[in-house]
Amino acid sequence: MNECAPSPAARLSAALAEIRAGGLTAQLSTAPSVLETHSHGEAMETACLPGAVVLAESTEHVAAVMRACHANRVPVVAFGAGTSVEGHVTPPEHAISLDLSGMTAIVEINAEDLDCRVQAGLTRQALNTRIRDTGLFFPVDPGGEATLGGMCATRASGTAAVRYGTMKENVLGLTVVLATGEIIRTGGRVRKSSTGYDLTSLFVGSEGTLGIITEVQLRLHGRPESISAAICQFADLDDAIRTAIEIIQCGIPISRVELLDSVQMAASIRYSGLEGYEPLTTLFFEFAGAPAAVHEQVVATEAIALSNNGKGFAWADTAEERTRLWKARHDAFWAAKAIEPGARVISTDCIVPISRLGELIAGVRDDIAASGLRAPLLGHVGDGNFHALISTENTEQGRARAWALDRQIVARALALGGSCSGEHGVGMGKLEFLETEHGEGTLAVMRALKRTMDPCNILNPGKLLPPDRIYQG
Repeated sequence: MNECAPSPAARLSAALAEIRAGGLTAQLSTAPSVLETHSHGEAMETACLPGAVVLAESTEHVAAVMRACHANRVPVVAFGAGTSVEGHVTPPEHAISLDLSGMTAIVEINAEDLDCRVQAGLTRQALNTRIRDTGLFFPVDPGGEATLGGMCATRASGTAAVRYGTMKENVLGLTVVLATGEIIRTGGRVRKSSTGYDLTSLFVGSEGTLGIITEVQLRLHGRPESISAAICQFADLDDAIRTAIEIIQCGIPISRVELLDSVQMAASIRYSGLEGYEPLTTLFFEFAGAPAAVHEQVVATEAIALSNNGKGFAWADTAEERTRLWKARHDAFWAAKAIEPGARVISTDCIVPISRLGELIAGVRDDIAASGLRAPLLGHVGDGNFHALISTENTEQGRARAWALDRQIVARALALGGSCSGEHGVGMGKLEFLETEHGEGTLAVMRALKRTMDPCNILNPGKLLPPDRIYQG
């Protein structure tokens, strides 16, 4: 008679014994409060307590954990700031949550070459504070307090992507720990190379399902000589969208252009104290560069806005005022939630080619009206990405109505040649849309990569790839 395979609990116990024997007892925690913190991210209802948390301090710590977990087939979920919104960091039962937030060192700064190497737990805000004296900065700004490793894992972007690109364009190389515990380095410091497979791009956006990123080689950019910001308000949402599209189509190198519709603007005025503004559809602009170049951008942008019935520019000339405006934009989710404090808010994340954005938002407005739900619109309209913050009563029926509207919005985006996610990633929240967006053939190739690199399916199982008859993990 064959012996029964060890249970998940027994495998976890064996892995923890190996981790302790390897000298990581001080980094391991099973305290209830620590387990609860690592049971979920933001904005997802799913939560599950991990079996243990390891607070990694180095790449070698991560490798030791992975060797023990691979040998005992124990799931591992990387954890950074815990700000992901699609369930990326929610662990399965009897898993280890591997917290990299203590890995915050800047390994090297190469100011003359405009690059640096950092540990994955460093946040973008902390990086920019620590390199301020170099005259350089890192531009990718997803809004929240995100770690750079997590931003790589989800291929994050944000408000400045229209000018500086996403994490995909700003990562030169990585240090990655594979499922077996092997440590590899991808890419390098050069700006281009024609050797080998592009493994850096493979891991950027892989959501911790192919390996755990522990170090990141980043592109840096020179701080602009001049920065100017402005707000322009519109009585009609279509006029604001047309303005954003025309700015991009004219090739104006604007740094940021963000849209808040009238519902969202009213919420932000109340929540963030934006005195002096009306609850109208609003575009937030930022211009950067040499003073003469900024002046040209401003003149061209203002002409386009006024030709589309914009109500004139309100300027933010000081750094303090710019910070206040952009903080209001970044706090939009909490402003929408504050409209009905007890409500559930679900954020969509669709993107379409810029020329189809007006058509998409027009259809989405009809969907929102038909649903009877409140759903402010906002987003990075300069690259065709927008969000609807769907608010509903926090009941099973209410959540079902919100998810039904979310699916309608995603279906519209996919029908227009778009994607179900421009920046939030897949996690668990977007799994059902992957086959429609990519096709079964493409998913089969992704699953083959997953099987090859993680044959025991221990790296963030159940995320990014929907299961099928062939791949069960």
